[in-house]
Amino acid sequence: MSGELSWQEQRRAAVTAHGAALDRQRAAETAQARTLLAGFVRDMTDRGIPPVRLRARVPGSRARYRTGLTGWYLRRDGSLAVSVAGEFYLLETPRSLWARLAGVRVPPTDPPLRVGVGARDGESTPLDLLLRRRVEAGRDFRPYDRRRG
Repeated sequence: MSGELSWQEQRRAAVTAHGAALDRQRAAETAQARTLLAGFVRDMTDRGIPPVRLRARVPGSRARYRTGLTGWYLRRDGSLAVSVAGEFYLLETPRSLWARLAGVRVPPTDPPLRVGVGARDGESTPLDLLLRRRVEAGRDFRPYDRRRG
C-alpha cells in the first residue's frame, strides 16, 4: 500500500491538476484578450478617434464619478472601457458622497475573451466583436447622455 495513493490523495491531486489547467487556460485567454486590446488602442489612435475622460457609473442611477482615467467606452451605457494604456475597466461603483466630491479609483481587470458571461440572455458578446463595433462606430459613438448624468 506504500506505492499507492489513497482515494482522498488521488482526488486532491486531480482537483489540483484541474485547477492548474483552468489557471493556464485563463492566463492564455487573458493574454489573447490583451493582444486584442492593444490592437484596439492602435486602431483608435490610427483613425484619430480621441480618447475621453472616463467616468464610473452607479448602477441604477444617472450618477457618474470621475476616475482620472482616459480611454474609450465600449458600451453606450458607459459600463466598460479601455484605457489609452490598453487596460480593461468595469466602470461601476457604489454611490458615495466622497466619490462624488473626490472621484473614484477603478482598478483594471483582466480582460475576458467573452464579455458579459453569466449576464442575462443576449448580453454576452465576444470581445473582438465588441471592439470591432466600437472602432467602426468611430466618432459617432455616443455613450450615456452627458447632459443628463
